[in-house]
Amino acid sequence: MYRRSAAAAVVLAAALTLTACSSGGDKADSGADAKAKPPAASSAPDPADTPATPQAPAEAKPSGPVLPDAKLTPKTGSFTAQEKKYLSGRVPEKMDPAAVLQTGQEACQRIERTAKRDKDAATGAVITGEIAGAKDAVDLLCPEQKPITAAAAKGFAEGPRTSPAAGSYRALTQATGCTWEAKGKDGGILASGPETPPKAGDKIVATIPAGAAEFNSSGCYAWIPA
Repeated sequence: MYRRSAAAAVVLAAALTLTACSSGGDKADSGADAKAKPPAASSAPDPADTPATPQAPAEAKPSGPVLPDAKLTPKTGSFTAQEKKYLSGRVPEKMDPAAVLQTGQEACQRIERTAKRDKDAATGAVITGEIAGAKDAVDLLCPEQKPITAAAAKGFAEGPRTSPAAGSYRALTQATGCTWEAKGKDGGILASGPETPPKAGDKIVATIPAGAAEFNSSGCYAWIPA
């Protein structure tokens, strides 16, 4: 009986040691999740959708030498005409064209995934640049997502904005901490909001009056015309 108990204790101790080692690895792997996620009520996409490794820029074209179009060939298979058009002038001289194409394809996939859950979230992610290189990727690789980039083209991200166009705008978030104000040329506040504290799920609309010199918002993620 004693021997059996002692053996069990040894097995238990070994298991605990392995568990401790495994948990240490988990801590190391949790770095990608260390950044704060958007509030539960926010339309912002979950940062878990953000690629963990640096990606080749999907929209900005490289400043250095690029592969000529004649050399835009993958190691296996072939590119479609649209894929070649996307890659033209975009692949650094010593980079695999397939890696650059993958960046554009991932942008398309992220827009599609996010839009299925929440079109506002997808639009906001394009506006804020969380989905980088969206316009070129959508135009040439996934044109079915053009309604998202078209909506994003009319919007702007939160923060200070000078010479804003007058009109009504809707915040692409349901977070209750969104606040905004429009100022005149003399710095005086022309309008601000929300007038009453919003509840979770409320739509937040800001009206920028004509003549506003600055519009500033915080906690609102992004805006599109209401």
